[in-house]
Order: sequence, then structure tokens, then C-alpha cells
Amino acid sequence: MMTTPIVGEAITPLHIDGVDGQQIKTMAALLRDPNPIHFDTDVTRALGMGDRAVNQGPTNVGYVATALMAWAGGGPECIRHLKVRLAGNVFAGDRLTAGGTVESLSEEDGTTVATCTVWLRRDDDTVVVTGTAEVAL
Repeated sequence: MMTTPIVGEAITPLHIDGVDGQQIKTMAALLRDPNPIHFDTDVTRALGMGDRAVNQGPTNVGYVATALMAWAGGGPECIRHLKVRLAGNVFAGDRLTAGGTVESLSEEDGTTVATCTVWLRRDDDTVVVTGTAEVAL
């Protein structure tokens, strides 16, 4: 059981050592996403986006959700609210860190709820996902 965090405390970061290009293609198939930027590097090159596949936005949001669940020590049910903005692209091979900061704490029906800012950054410090979350602790 985690100790109650304090306002300003950092969420334990989640590090992704390298986004797998094959997993991007697999997710495109699972999501039935026909956008060729997820599986055809000729298209990303032609669009001026480089020579690597682009990760799906839902997968990037999933990294943030995974960081929140690991920090809170719970499953998906501990995330009461998650609102994000996709602010940039993640490419095959990118190294990422998901994290955030506790902005406020409240009690709801005997449960401590942390309101947090959240983010996902590439290893070059580019923020690719920003948002807010409410997490039951």
C-alpha cells in the first residue's frame, strides 16, 4: 500500500526504452487503423516525417495510464478521469518517459483522490502527450 502523496510530489516515472516498430504495425492491425504512417516508412518519408513508423496515439496514452496505475498500485479502476492532448509524434525506436505531478488531494467516500498533471516525453525532452488525471489511491 502506498503512503499518501503530498502536493507537488512527482509520479514515479515509467521509462520505455524503445518503441518497437513491429508493435506499431501490430497495433495498426488490431485497431484497424489504415493510416500508412503506422506501417509504411515510404509514406512517412514522403510526408517529410523521417524514415520511421509513427506510434498510435492510443498507445502513447496507454503509457501515461500505465505510469499512473503503477504509481497508485492499482488497476484501471484507480484512474477515475484522464484527459490528454496529443502534442507530438512518437516514432519507432523513440525512448520515452511517462510521468506527472500531484496537484491536489481530496477525499471522496473515504478514498484519497490525487489530481495530477501528466505527460509523456521523448528522450529529447519533447512533450508528446499532456493532460490531467484523477487517481484513486
